Amino acid sequence: MIDPTPAAPAAPPSYGPEAILRRQSLRESSARTYARTLPIVPVRARGLTIEGADGKRYLDCLSGAGTLALGHNHPVVLEAIRKVLDSGAPLHVLDLATPVKDDFTTALFETLPRGLADRARIQFCGPAGTDAVEAALKLVRRATGQRGTLAFTGAYHGMTADALAASGGAEDVTVTRLPFPQDYRCPFGVGGPQGAELSARWTESILDDAKSGVHRPAGMIVEPVQGEGGVHPAPDAWLRRMREITASRGIPLIVDEVQTGVGRTGAFWAVEHSGVVPDVMVLSKAIGGSLPLAVVVYREELDTWPPGAHAGTFRGNQLAMAAGAATLAYVTANGLAERAEVLGARMLRQLRALAAEYPCIGEVRGRGLMIGIELVDPEAEPAVGPGAVPVDPAMGPDDVTRPVGDLTTPTSWSAVQRGAGQVRGEPAPAAPELAATVQRECLRRGLIVELGGRNSSVVRLLPPLTLTDEQASAVLDRFADALAVSVSASSPRR
Repeated sequence: MIDPTPAAPAAPPSYGPEAILRRQSLRESSARTYARTLPIVPVRARGLTIEGADGKRYLDCLSGAGTLALGHNHPVVLEAIRKVLDSGAPLHVLDLATPVKDDFTTALFETLPRGLADRARIQFCGPAGTDAVEAALKLVRRATGQRGTLAFTGAYHGMTADALAASGGAEDVTVTRLPFPQDYRCPFGVGGPQGAELSARWTESILDDAKSGVHRPAGMIVEPVQGEGGVHPAPDAWLRRMREITASRGIPLIVDEVQTGVGRTGAFWAVEHSGVVPDVMVLSKAIGGSLPLAVVVYREELDTWPPGAHAGTFRGNQLAMAAGAATLAYVTANGLAERAEVLGARMLRQLRALAAEYPCIGEVRGRGLMIGIELVDPEAEPAVGPGAVPVDPAMGPDDVTRPVGDLTTPTSWSAVQRGAGQVRGEPAPAAPELAATVQRECLRRGLIVELGGRNSSVVRLLPPLTLTDEQASAVLDRFADALAVSVSASSPRR
């Protein structure tokens, strides 16, 4: 059953959903986000299903922005929490050692890439992933004596000072932004392995050119899949190149697994797809089993900071550690990472078949159960980038080249078959209004999805790893129905 939870009793008018939402709008900050696009009042939840105060049930494909690896209120998580509560153990212990913390640390180290786990250290941070990013950047600066950071366009690492700077959300001269390779909107206009190669060459060039203005950085931070940036998986070969480039120059590689970790992409840690062993891993979200928890795991050689160099009052959350250990064990014992790989691939195939019917789907991409559907305006003129030229209908695959800087690089023919007169390789403009409409229509059909990407035009699916085949079909059916209605409503009447 998709939604076995019985309906909640009706609330008094003053506590009904409309009244609660009205009071929220009057009391809470204008900075609130999810509450604006998802105007519901959750009162009960189990697995994939959330029940609102109005009695309506929703399939939750947001999962706390990827926090709920096992969905809402999974029995093993609840049991772990109750066990701690019933034991009389302290719930708040700062950074003191406890049996619960020891169990969590052991369970976590058993999942880490072997080359890191064998000689790793762990720092428990404040409760959010951004706290762990701050700690990781502070760690490598202390260890290397350098200040700069290499980060990537489209990145999202959090909302605190250094994390926001690395995400491109604040001005900081110590952060050097590098191009992140992607096929659909390649920053170099070529996509595929060639775009990734140009990204790697650019990185090498600015590091090795004394006149580039980029000094030796303290570290490079990268997401194996850019989530908030629009669900862009890093190519495995490119990520290996980044590892080679950083290792050969003595630059610590920080991998941000806050959203990609604990099986979501089809491997326990997304970096394992490429076989890369980073120097530092930033972990949060799912590792707390739905409760706030964030840690940094790193090579022991980097452990040069003095006591108190990075602290936090709420870094000893015993309930989160218990819930996290239970989640890590359950994902491992039940092969949920492998399940995510298989089911995610099936959902991607079905969504790509849907894209063949709807020109407004520019690209379907993702890895495991981390899926993005980019919506575009197929009727609008593509944006013309530097060096772009019109497509000659007589041209074939052997004729397709495009200037990139002082290079002339072949581009994939599949990326340019968009019809005569269109710009070679240029995708249609993003359609954020259509994406917002699709999100609203999904909610009306009882499906919670989030938007992402630089133009908020990517519909994101982050279902729990416990998703069943039946539930996956229901999710895709509701999305397809919402898309059909949205496209029909946006089409000009004849």
